This record gives sequence, C-alpha cells and structure tokens, in this order.
Amino acid sequence: MDFEPIKTDRLYVKVADKVSTLITSGKIKPGERLPSERDLAERLQVSRPTIREAMIALELSGIIEIRTGSGIYVTEKKPSLKINDKGVGPFEILESRAMIEVDACGLAATRINDEQIAQLRDALEEMKEEQISENPSEQADWKFHCIIAEATQNSAIYSIVNWLWELRNQSALSTSYLERIRKEGVRPAIEDHKKIIDALEKRDPVAAKKAMRQHIKRATAATAAHFET
Repeated sequence: MDFEPIKTDRLYVKVADKVSTLITSGKIKPGERLPSERDLAERLQVSRPTIREAMIALELSGIIEIRTGSGIYVTEKKPSLKINDKGVGPFEILESRAMIEVDACGLAATRINDEQIAQLRDALEEMKEEQISENPSEQADWKFHCIIAEATQNSAIYSIVNWLWELRNQSALSTSYLERIRKEGVRPAIEDHKKIIDALEKRDPVAAKKAMRQHIKRATAATAAHFET
C-alpha cells in the first residue's frame, strides 16, 4: 500500500481523501482490511485522533466499514474523490476540551458559589432524565460544563468552552458520529460528573482538575470504543 506522510492544516480531510484515492486506484481493494489505527498514524505521520476523524468521514460516506472487534474494511461502494465535510471532528474537540476544561475546573473550584453548585446538581438530574429519553441528547451535559466555565468568572474561558461545545453541532462529521455512538449506548458518565461536583463543593482545585481530567479521558475512551479491534 502506498501510504506517504500527510502535511496539511485540515489533516483528517486529507487523510480521508488519500485513502479514498488509494481505493479508487485499486491499490486498496473492496473487502480488504486497512492497517490498524496505530499503523496508519505512523505511516501517514499524523496523530491517532486525526486517523479516527478520517475513518469516521469514510465510514459515514459508506466507503469503509468499522467492525468493532475486527478492524476497518473497504466496502463495495465506489468512493467519491473528495470528503466535503469541513467541520471539526469529535476527537479534535475532545482533545481541545482536555486542554481547556481541566484548568478551567481548577480555577472554578476557587471561585464557584453555592448557587452554581446547586445549578450543577440540577443539570446532573437533567442529565439522568435525558439518558432514559427515547431521543437522548447531551444538552444537560453542555449546560453542566458551561456552568463550571461561568464559575471561573472569566468571560473568555466561558466563551471558549461554550464554543467548543457549539462546534459539535456545526459539523455533520461530529453530529452523525455522536448520534451513532449514543445509539450504541455511549452516554455522559453520571458518576464522573458527581465527582466533579464533589470536588467543586469542597473548593479543592487539585481534586477538581483531577476529576475533570479523568472525566474527559474516559469520555474520549468511550467515544473511541467504536474503533476497538
């Protein structure tokens, strides 16, 4: 297989186009299993989140099939030459959230008030209700994280956190994939959110950062479970 390093500012789209071209040219044939996520990342010299974004785009286009526990396979569908979705994928967003929200949670622990703690508990109850809904969403989860961002008393942090959540709704790649994994049973982790509230209520910035870091790490792992081979 003719895999070469990818260099571009929109990496996942270029990776998807590269794989699509290899399939079109016959260098990768229908039914053939693609190399592992790690192997692809090494060959193309991009991050594993970038590979995941590209594979999501190809799967949603019907070009490949991700068989959890088995691998990624080329389908019989003739690929288009270009992947048109220019939005931000779920793994890029999660990576960004890990950088921003962990420290924001630590700062919030030093500034949050009792009313905001109560708002977090209410959001958690809404999250529980959403999880048993016929059409589960993550609006309460979004609200939960924005309350924490607001508790930092820093409008720039709040704007960034809210924007990262808004990005999820601005890309067919993210919205389609997140809808798919919700149907597979992936939901916001209630226990993780409880631990975040407990740390914030104690006004413990170290514990708050740890709780948020573990939460986003687990959320990333749950989102990536679709790719497990």
